[in-house]
Amino acid sequence: MAIEDDVLVIGGGLAGAIAALSAADADRGARVRLVTYKQSTLRHASGLIDVLGYAPDGEGPLADPFPALEGLPRGHPYERVGIDAVREALDFFDGVVGDAYAGGHTDRNALVPTHGGTVKPTARYPTSAAAGLASDDRDGLLVGFETLPDFDAPLAAAHLEAAGVPFDCRGVTLRFPGIVRDDAKVTRYAHLLDRNERVGADALEEAAITTDGGEIGSRDALAAAVRDRLADETRVGFPAILGDERADEVRADLADALGVDVFEVPMGPPSLPGIRLEEMLYDALEAAGVRVTSGVPVVDYETSAGGSDRIARVVVDRHGAEIPHRAEQYVLATGGLVGKGIEADRERFVEQIFDCHVPHADDRYDWFVDDVFGEQPYARFGLAPDHELRPLDANGDPEFANLRAAGAVLGGYDYAAEKSGAGVSIATGYVTGTRAAEESG
Repeated sequence: MAIEDDVLVIGGGLAGAIAALSAADADRGARVRLVTYKQSTLRHASGLIDVLGYAPDGEGPLADPFPALEGLPRGHPYERVGIDAVREALDFFDGVVGDAYAGGHTDRNALVPTHGGTVKPTARYPTSAAAGLASDDRDGLLVGFETLPDFDAPLAAAHLEAAGVPFDCRGVTLRFPGIVRDDAKVTRYAHLLDRNERVGADALEEAAITTDGGEIGSRDALAAAVRDRLADETRVGFPAILGDERADEVRADLADALGVDVFEVPMGPPSLPGIRLEEMLYDALEAAGVRVTSGVPVVDYETSAGGSDRIARVVVDRHGAEIPHRAEQYVLATGGLVGKGIEADRERFVEQIFDCHVPHADDRYDWFVDDVFGEQPYARFGLAPDHELRPLDANGDPEFANLRAAGAVLGGYDYAAEKSGAGVSIATGYVTGTRAAEESG
């Protein structure tokens, strides 16, 4: 017996989650299911929501992304959905994440320092990063840790000053009280601070922290380690490890203990801000009544009888058993080359589930340029959709009448160069989910 739904979303990343949430919101009575195979790439993302940081011609960083959206080339995902839909999608995202994210008060991009000392133009950012914006002229201290080599605080501070930020910035490297392993996961730092674990006298001595008594809580220990390094700075930035389930509480306690504002600097993978965003989205899916089937790949599909252009059902592999899932409407949000929604061999690029057409040059030597820093053609490879976000075949006709695509599986843009990945995922996820729900009734 096939499992029946109104809308079936394939893919559990940002685009897939937003598609499922928007479908459930557009039709509160719709049966919506999200099917995902692997952990989403959100755990490797910065947690920043970038709409458009740089124009396709390289102009930027853009202070306001929306005027630039009007001039995007035909086929860009934003051109497909339209500017109004981008705004609506961002409003929808704001409603999902609530006060966990800032930036919704303005169209202008914020400039958020990242762990390498670069400044990223972004439309929405975690509130944990709000006190660290590069447009703020208050002096700042960046704090790194010996056991966390991914964040070199002195080097990041030097890069920020070289970039011309309007404040003085210093960086220091300390011993994190209570952690001695260089390979400790970022979640270990977060959980230690979440639980405010006690730090013993020996660990305090190793971190050069002097106290009147014996062991103290990890939050007080961290504040004590930083306090003597503060000069006249009124804000302190830490790598994004300041708690998970109680991150706001950890940050508030450190700010109170230090007497300055505290912020987090977004990090590379694995990323706690990305993990927090994933948890928020999946909590929202549960609250919206979306059924989530995880750990199962979609391995096949069938069309309706008589050569129909409609998908009748897909088949998932659950521990060797093939389980059919039937729906009225489908959303494909499996990711691009990074997410393995599209793969390449020596001959062609292939969409993995429905074998949808991926436009690209026949000669594989035209897929790339020799300049490693040049504009690589393959970065724009993906499905070519119509304005309904239905993937088109080689003749320009919809592959299937009831299939839409969202996120990085789409082509026509270079999300890394444009700094547009999260924005495209949210905008196209919102549009596909909403329209799928409207047509499933």
